[in-house]
Amino acid sequence: MLKYISGVVILCLTIYVALSFLPDDKKPADERITFVGSLFTGAEQYEFFNRLKTVFPTRTIKAGPSPDRFSVGKTMTLPESYAYAGENYEVAQFLDDTRTVALLVIQDGEIRYEDYWLTGGVDVNWMSMSVAKSFVSALIGIAIDEQLITGVEAPITTYVPELLGSAYAGVRIKDVLQMSSGARWNEDYSDPNSDIMRYGAVMATGSSFDDFTASLEREKPPGTYNYYNSTDTQALGMLLARATGMSMSEYAQIKLWGPLGMEHDAYWITDDAGVEMAAGGLQVTARDYAKLGQLYLQQGKWQGRQIVPESWVRDSLIADAPHLLATAHPEFPVSYGYQWWLPVSDEGEFSAIGVYNQFVFVNPQRNVVIVKLSANPKYGLTNDESSYRELESFEFFRSIVGQL
Repeated sequence: MLKYISGVVILCLTIYVALSFLPDDKKPADERITFVGSLFTGAEQYEFFNRLKTVFPTRTIKAGPSPDRFSVGKTMTLPESYAYAGENYEVAQFLDDTRTVALLVIQDGEIRYEDYWLTGGVDVNWMSMSVAKSFVSALIGIAIDEQLITGVEAPITTYVPELLGSAYAGVRIKDVLQMSSGARWNEDYSDPNSDIMRYGAVMATGSSFDDFTASLEREKPPGTYNYYNSTDTQALGMLLARATGMSMSEYAQIKLWGPLGMEHDAYWITDDAGVEMAAGGLQVTARDYAKLGQLYLQQGKWQGRQIVPESWVRDSLIADAPHLLATAHPEFPVSYGYQWWLPVSDEGEFSAIGVYNQFVFVNPQRNVVIVKLSANPKYGLTNDESSYRELESFEFFRSIVGQL
């Protein structure tokens, strides 16, 4: 799914090895280095992803003052197997292989299945990875509805002048939302000054996400090519902060966590300056992840109140240009909207996806939301579906929907 993942492997190993040669009194006394150095190496991560709020600096997003809990419906039984690429696979083996820690199935607003394994749990915050991007998109839609942002046609640098002179100068907010900014993403792993190397240094050391974003240069005309680049979401985080006058966490608490009656506090990883890692640093519980999917299934409405504009939900779930369609991405044939993935489907499916197999998968025709939180140790060891197992996960989810 994400071409840059293979770069992160080499990046993290480079940082980790380089630091290992420092004298003990010069090494950062920070578990961040251990975590970043272990990513995409095959190391088990389920004992990290549940506690990253103790590893990184974070901002807290407080639970809603009146928690709104899903009711419990008739418990379903998971299918024993599912079909993918002409073969049948055992569900139990798939859940184990991908180190599934949480699986939650909501139908008609009721919990039909819920279970936890390993370090997962009903009150355990789990690392979102790129599922966070879909939360950021929702916040952008709310800010536009509040007229804090004029609309998606506006240049992002109207609000974030720090990005003038960068790849984002004059780029429409829409193009950034659709991962079509045209920013160059340099994956030359032998070059210590490459973008991927500098991004890893930010993750590992807590240096500035904003500065990194402003360092990118343009490669392609904006709005012509869809290239998955997490820094596009970081630019959206800058947009939210400048337009709202708040941190993303503060805005999320007021506009999402409170109105949705989120059950648990969430945590958003920051750099050392307190700027959130917009692209993937959000840590949320399974039931609260499900509320984002349910909110979008309900066209942005919750308990009779419009939280995210219905028009924003609709526009977010459409690939409205050829370069966004699944046919433009043969290596991962899934269309792309406003920070949401759009599988090829007759039933309007959409999904938030994060590395290591985090999912908020929605089938609106069947009124189903599925959350899967995982720590697949093989993720990123190859730059293809054999380790990503994301297209396969869609078929697993469809087998669950078929069982309901």
